Amino acid sequence: MKNSILLIDDDESLRRVTEYNLASSGFNVITAHSGRQGLEYFKTYSPDIVVSDVKLGDMNGLDLLLHIKKESPDTPVIIITAFGSIEMAVQTMHKGAFNFITKPFDRDTLILSCKKALELKGLKSKARHLASEINRLTGTTGIVTASSAMQELLDTASKAANSEATILITGESGTGKEMLARLIHQNSPRNNGPMVTVNCAAIPSGLIESELFGHIKGAFTGAIASRKGYFQTASSGTLFLDEIGEVKTDIQVKLLRAIQEKEVQPVGAEKPLDVDIRIIAATNLDLKKKIVNGEFREDLYYRLSVIPLLIPPLRERTEDIPTLVEHFLKKYKAPADISFSPQALNMLKEYTWPGNIREMQNLVERCIILRQSKTIKREDLNLIIREDQASVLNPFIPEQGISLEEIEKSYIVKALEKANYNQSQAARLLKIPRHVLLYRIEKYGL
Repeated sequence: MKNSILLIDDDESLRRVTEYNLASSGFNVITAHSGRQGLEYFKTYSPDIVVSDVKLGDMNGLDLLLHIKKESPDTPVIIITAFGSIEMAVQTMHKGAFNFITKPFDRDTLILSCKKALELKGLKSKARHLASEINRLTGTTGIVTASSAMQELLDTASKAANSEATILITGESGTGKEMLARLIHQNSPRNNGPMVTVNCAAIPSGLIESELFGHIKGAFTGAIASRKGYFQTASSGTLFLDEIGEVKTDIQVKLLRAIQEKEVQPVGAEKPLDVDIRIIAATNLDLKKKIVNGEFREDLYYRLSVIPLLIPPLRERTEDIPTLVEHFLKKYKAPADISFSPQALNMLKEYTWPGNIREMQNLVERCIILRQSKTIKREDLNLIIREDQASVLNPFIPEQGISLEEIEKSYIVKALEKANYNQSQAARLLKIPRHVLLYRIEKYGL
């Protein structure tokens, strides 16, 4: 697909001329007549370049520049203005603009600037991949383990990395599925290409086809410009489909075809487009159970799980806990004399870790910040770890007794709040089926 440019200018006649010049030079142009509309389109269409006037009526172009650079630091922004000065040019470049062009400008000046901006963006992308490769070669992948089960898993992942086979990573939330996917990508022949991560559960069902496969201009109401999907932006690299179990069956059919045929058909397009990617998927759901319930296609499951990798939960590899504690102490730059007492480590080994590695990482960081002394003791943990963890580690029943229903109700409320009232996510946090959670919500009138 063509590289896209978001053109923001409140001067309609100049906007039309500039749009024509850019389009005739091979760019896909999205136009906006105000700063606010420009920001809205930027978030919606993720253009490769932004070209903006300084005076936009509702917003100053330099403020717009700051908003865009905060949202996407690598997106080049070219500022154009009829009121240029050396002082303004310097100020603009200091705020992160790629170039500053004064009106009137000729067509070739703008086109050349856009092409140079794309070159710089490509170089930055390659630099990030080089940094990832350095991490791989120096062993700083972030996966730390003393567990024989995990070592075996990493050995299998290392062998799988050299193939083009699809990989399905399963395991509870917080076990490091995305980290393992990145390790596989970094060790694969595709490590010079991008790794694009998609949280399938976070995309509304009505938008997921367009997000995955792209769409052409006019394909549906609001499609004012063509847009690449994730399958295309991951070209020559790896596409990581996280929370794959949340994808609805109608999209599963199209996913299966895209993976089998290595081609996608953007929404509204007449012909499919070839894609060159490697697929890694992940889920914390039991896909075989979903197959039995008719919620997941069996043929897609087997297409995804050519190489299945199951990450064991932290409670099943307690030998990793001391190693992980030391790793996170170093990661958060704790003073060298800070340590956990043997009793505190034993307490951590006794805990069930529903949040797995992610939860442990947060706990160690809090311990560093809130510690009472150089040695973090068992009794300190009750003050440092969050209230619900403490109650699990040291359950307490008062003399007058306690209502089990009230406890259950309070945990359901906490899970819903933590999941931003996403019932599927809350059910996973509570480790119960979604229909059971719905029954409890109705039972307690929540």
